[in-house]
Amino acid sequence: MEYDFRAIEKKWQARWVEQKTYRVTEDKKKKKLYVLNMFPYPSGAGLHVGHPLGYIASDIYARFKRLEGFNVLNPMGYDAYGLPAEQYAIQTGQHPAKTTETNIKRYREQLDKLGFCFDWEREVRTCEPNYYKWTQWAFMKMFGSFYSNRSLSATDGEDKPKARSIDELAEYFRLNGTDGLDRYGVACSEELTFTAKEWNSWDEKRQQETLMNYRIAYLGETMVNWCAELGTVLANDEVVDGVSVRGGYPVVQKKMRQWCLRVSAYAQRLLDGLNTVDWTESLKETQKNWIGRSEGAEVEFRVKDSDKSFTIFTTRADTMFGVTFMVLAPESDLVSMLTTDNQRKEVEDYVAYVKKRTERDRISDKKVTGVFSGSYAINPLTDEPVPIWISEYVLAGYGTGAIMAVPAHDSRDYAFARHFGLPVIPLIEGADVSEESFDAKEGIVCNSESKKLSLNGLTVKDAIEKTKQYVTEQGLGRVKVNFRLRDAIFSRQRYWGEPFPVYYKDNMPYMIPEECLPLELPEIDQYKPTEDGQPPLGHAKLWAWDTKTNSVVEKTLVDNTTVFPLELNTMPGFAGSSAYYLRYMDPKNNNALVGKEADEYWQNVDLYVGGTEHATGHLIYSRFWNKFLFDMGVSCKEEPYEKLVNQGMIQGRSNFVYRDNIATAEKGHPVFVSLNLKKECKDVTPIHVDVNIVSNDVLDIDAFKSWRPEYSDAEFVTENGKYICGWAIEKMSKSMFNVVNPDMIVEKYGADTLRLYEMFLGPVEQSKPWDTNGIDGCHRFLKKLWNLFDNAINATGPSAATKESLKSLHKLIKKVTQDIPLFSYNTSISAFMICVNELSQQKCNDREVMKTLSILIAPFAPHIAEELWERIGGLGSVCDAAWPAFDEKYMTESSIMMGVAFNGKRRFEMEFAADADNKTIEETVKNDERTTKYTDGKKIVKVIIVPKRMVNIVLGGL
Repeated sequence: MEYDFRAIEKKWQARWVEQKTYRVTEDKKKKKLYVLNMFPYPSGAGLHVGHPLGYIASDIYARFKRLEGFNVLNPMGYDAYGLPAEQYAIQTGQHPAKTTETNIKRYREQLDKLGFCFDWEREVRTCEPNYYKWTQWAFMKMFGSFYSNRSLSATDGEDKPKARSIDELAEYFRLNGTDGLDRYGVACSEELTFTAKEWNSWDEKRQQETLMNYRIAYLGETMVNWCAELGTVLANDEVVDGVSVRGGYPVVQKKMRQWCLRVSAYAQRLLDGLNTVDWTESLKETQKNWIGRSEGAEVEFRVKDSDKSFTIFTTRADTMFGVTFMVLAPESDLVSMLTTDNQRKEVEDYVAYVKKRTERDRISDKKVTGVFSGSYAINPLTDEPVPIWISEYVLAGYGTGAIMAVPAHDSRDYAFARHFGLPVIPLIEGADVSEESFDAKEGIVCNSESKKLSLNGLTVKDAIEKTKQYVTEQGLGRVKVNFRLRDAIFSRQRYWGEPFPVYYKDNMPYMIPEECLPLELPEIDQYKPTEDGQPPLGHAKLWAWDTKTNSVVEKTLVDNTTVFPLELNTMPGFAGSSAYYLRYMDPKNNNALVGKEADEYWQNVDLYVGGTEHATGHLIYSRFWNKFLFDMGVSCKEEPYEKLVNQGMIQGRSNFVYRDNIATAEKGHPVFVSLNLKKECKDVTPIHVDVNIVSNDVLDIDAFKSWRPEYSDAEFVTENGKYICGWAIEKMSKSMFNVVNPDMIVEKYGADTLRLYEMFLGPVEQSKPWDTNGIDGCHRFLKKLWNLFDNAINATGPSAATKESLKSLHKLIKKVTQDIPLFSYNTSISAFMICVNELSQQKCNDREVMKTLSILIAPFAPHIAEELWERIGGLGSVCDAAWPAFDEKYMTESSIMMGVAFNGKRRFEMEFAADADNKTIEETVKNDERTTKYTDGKKIVKVIIVPKRMVNIVLGGL
């Protein structure tokens, strides 16, 4: 019987749906395992062969753990909001929901063909109201919360860092004002001071404006990446070299009033949580650097000849003696205040230049730029004036937006000083002040003395502590822990996103009642910003909130008494993807994001698989969101993802044809020469060709002529009738025509072959090149596996397993059982190939061996495994079989083969008992008749035995 993979895969995909094989329910009799893939965005291009890599890896693990007896949750859904669908809507007028639905349908068809064990009954889509209701709900809870290290209420027994009700803070202000608030470690945007009397005298608006400074979800002025052509704020990863990734439009830095989330309040907990999860050290280090914890001091510098001052943060307070200039971030409010009239034009031009640069560009670019403000600051330790400069290498969002520059002990300060001719003052004995070396950690402090403070003779560590103590005692500043992590900008000027459940009364935001959620996205007739620059929701006619009826009404009814305007911004992409893992646990629950019973059973994700591109943004925001929900008592685990695996990238194998430019010019039509003939041509241009019309580097010439109109009359110079293409390994990209559609692979070889091949390419975590030429090997293996079973099923003789067959099988069981938890799938597949070869050579036809083999291959190639399991007599689905245990006794050798050599030349082999001692081996060899042939007339000088390998008889003359 032939291996008809098309019929087999179609049969089992239908049966899995019919029998609900992958449906999962909470079963307290079983141990739970939650496997999750990072939320995919369904693009119009569909999947290429690189996309399923992580899905296949997690699917193998999920199937393996189910066979081990775990109750496995392996869901899938779609991060369905986003800019691409909206831009397509602007260009075509088609509603983004329709585009998204089409893309999702395409994704689903492709995913189904690959045989994943997803429980599709738990599918979620972020664009559906029953999903984003809970995103809106979480935002409302953040708006109604503040963060503090201790409870402000004497009746609250939870004296630990967490989010708390904003009502608790308002009550504190009613009784105390801000007096003593600093003891509680309350997170805020700005340190405020007021009395209880002042608070109680303020009207509602003034009180709400004050509370906004403390809310976890708050409105604040912040610098954003603004793209006027797209009419929206862009995230850093949506901007490259000052233009938008989508469309290539100019992007500038702009200060806007935006919704923000106070992620910075959770910085220490985000840092501490990394000690509790099973992630790679490199990924943890990336997160630690992004969070950026540093201990130091905030120090106040007065401005010369002015009543103004500003604060800087430094981890090296002892180096204030080496300050030779100050630097302000170009977007700092201090710039306009401290720029003198003589410098104003130059400063304004420089600030305009920086507005076109993203923070990412500014951080990565080594180019030195800056401008002098015209003002000077007074060094509080030396009383010396130092010039105040403005430069893009200082960011307003980190620290205070101003730095003291110590060029002798900081590489960027040094480069700036060298470029602008500013002085460099070394402070440490023996310091190598050069562009390559900065001794900022060790040594003895010198040249660090003033009438106020002397650090001479101290170690750097002691000097830092002494300086911080002095700064604090003299009222020059305070000791502080700082974090690089900043609050997340949470507004987007787009249509296709989650609406904010917010209306505005007296220009202050208020939440609609919780029972009125979800606030659904309204219909609009245009997806561009309005003519007066409002976000696209400004086009909505039915977009105002009636507080009497608690309903959405027409905007024309706004009277700012009972009917108020609704928020026009929408939430960003990460809003819907931050807590989706919780919704998978209980997706049909209309009363809660996740029910208590489901949450306590599934708890958190045991294995999370996704790309390294999410090492900061998504993982930081998702961890923050989950910690907030943990504070709210919604999530029972503070860390959402226990173990995380980053799959590598599958790179494309590009193909090239070679145009002979001289022959093309002479003949008036394209002339292409084969790879090994191009060296005979003087002027050749390589051209990318669609890899889907190339097979084993041989071009389908007819398909190539049909591919592009300009090649329809092309001429080809071939080798033995074949046109051989060149190749290179490059990023898989549509522009390089090296994108391989998995549908084509599945049609030609089958999904099981594709699954095996993607895992066989190399370790899951590593990037590796795709080469369709190598897929035949995996397909031949599956055919060989099929034939092995076919022979066993049709065998008429005895079927008892031999010890050789059991040894081959149990070696495989041991190898695969060890490899799968380590994600060493490529070595598992090699072990399968070896085992099948051995069993074929042994002519094994034992049905129990075959049953076990079908279970072992099931996680990797589920379709063929199901078919073989059924054919060999297995009951039910192979998914519900029990994973086999290996037995060492089958791998223990009862005998061994050893070579016998004479004077180092191997002559024959002999079999010995595995536990035979050297004396027995020596006597057995001497008494063998073959030995007589080689020792005749010679004396045995000595016998050398290499355990379990060789017996060497050394001979000499008589």
